[in-house]
Amino acid sequence: MHSAVLLILSLVGVFVVQRLLGLRKTARMSARRVSASHLSGPRYLISPSSLLGNILPPIPRIVLDRNWSLNAKHQDFAKAGRDAFALITAWPRPQAVIFLADAAAIKEVTTSRARFPKPVEQYRLLMSFGRNIVASEGEEWKRYRKVAAPAFSERNNKLVWDETVRIMADLFDNVWENKAEVVVDHCLDITLPIALFVIGVAGFGRRISWAEDLVIPPGHQISFKDALHFVSTHVFLWLAVPSWAMGATATTRKVRLAFNELNQYMMEMINTRRNAEKKEERYDLFSSLLDASQGELDGDAAMTDRELVGNIFIFLLAGHEVQERLHQQIEEVMSRLGRLPTYEDMSLFPYSMAVFNETLRLLCRGIKVVGVPKRSAEDTTLTVTNHDGGKTTFPVPTGTEVYLHVPGIHYNPRYWEDPQAFKPERFLGDWPRDAFLPFSQGARACIGRRFFETEGIAIMTMLVSRYKIELKDEPQFAGETYEQRFARLTAHQQGVTTITTPMLSDNFFCLFMGD
Repeated sequence: MHSAVLLILSLVGVFVVQRLLGLRKTARMSARRVSASHLSGPRYLISPSSLLGNILPPIPRIVLDRNWSLNAKHQDFAKAGRDAFALITAWPRPQAVIFLADAAAIKEVTTSRARFPKPVEQYRLLMSFGRNIVASEGEEWKRYRKVAAPAFSERNNKLVWDETVRIMADLFDNVWENKAEVVVDHCLDITLPIALFVIGVAGFGRRISWAEDLVIPPGHQISFKDALHFVSTHVFLWLAVPSWAMGATATTRKVRLAFNELNQYMMEMINTRRNAEKKEERYDLFSSLLDASQGELDGDAAMTDRELVGNIFIFLLAGHEVQERLHQQIEEVMSRLGRLPTYEDMSLFPYSMAVFNETLRLLCRGIKVVGVPKRSAEDTTLTVTNHDGGKTTFPVPTGTEVYLHVPGIHYNPRYWEDPQAFKPERFLGDWPRDAFLPFSQGARACIGRRFFETEGIAIMTMLVSRYKIELKDEPQFAGETYEQRFARLTAHQQGVTTITTPMLSDNFFCLFMGD
């Protein structure tokens, strides 16, 4: 019996070794095709973009840390000596993936949609509730964009500004009660509700107050906000665990509940609007989606309920010196205005926009803005700049995956002087717009960019006009350096949207101090 077990284990071992050797040989062949022009890069067994690569801890030469691109920033390009490198992996299939941090090459990729289409299968995480504008390409994407585009007009941007100002005033007056000092346990306690309130009214015609957000509606077990947040941060678990096993643990049961609750909330929104006795003329995103689901847009095929829910889900996701200068400018402008700022006043706050952009450059978090995937539809070539000033042209065979490495280009010293430093002033004059990709680039750039910018500037302007923002001193972090504090406060957990959150302390506070 003992001999039989040894024999079986030996046979299994031989099979595994032969399989690994076969994968290694195939991976080398794949690597040679891409690296014929000396496009070097790291070699790993398991692809970091695979499901297994997102589950396993980092193992040298086996699998990378799942946040490797965020942590490495421009380091891999510095090692390669040029603004491109190839990551070679053998599982789940041998492949060489090209990463770019060269502005000219990235612009060529994003403007050549026929040569470099979007690999939509990589966006299956975002198809949990149905097909949608992000996880689509070609004619299907054009159809979704045609439906959504009218909702991102200047008229709606003005609504975004006005509603954000109203929401912030409601926060100051009715939640914080105009206190001189406010302590917030977690920044998400503020930012997540604000984001949902704004998209609720500007996108779906649904106005929610801070008081209403605390109430769980009849027929539900968790709030809309909590359901959306839990879904966005646990979507990998939803995909990895089969439906029959979702009741196995407390976490999987909560994931199942959150998905079911969010689906119920979205269907209720749809049915309420469809069955309303009084049909109001609306111009929000939800109205455009509903019209499309009823075949009322220029004769296009009606959007199915599954597509409708899928697109609703997508759009739902969707230092002291600096603060002193920001506060000074905002106070100066608002005292001159003598009233709350309007959307038309947004251009009067250039430093707010500079702080906003510099934050996006440094903290390029989230699936959409860490690596933007493309795939070569034909045998072609790309040219990048070497760090000695020369050029390298390399082949890109058909089917090769090409990633626009956003942290790499955002920390590229060729475009950004002292890239590790937080310097909003760099956005006040001329700056390299082709090297700034928080919303991607080209025709497939984020359709809601202006919506997001408008909301962000309104929040920042209102908040800094009333309060100074400080971190509360905590004994366990006494003696912490600036670099250590920055790393702790920008630690993150992975999900559909990577959530920047202080993971190392359960007692993290944001301290808002009024003048």
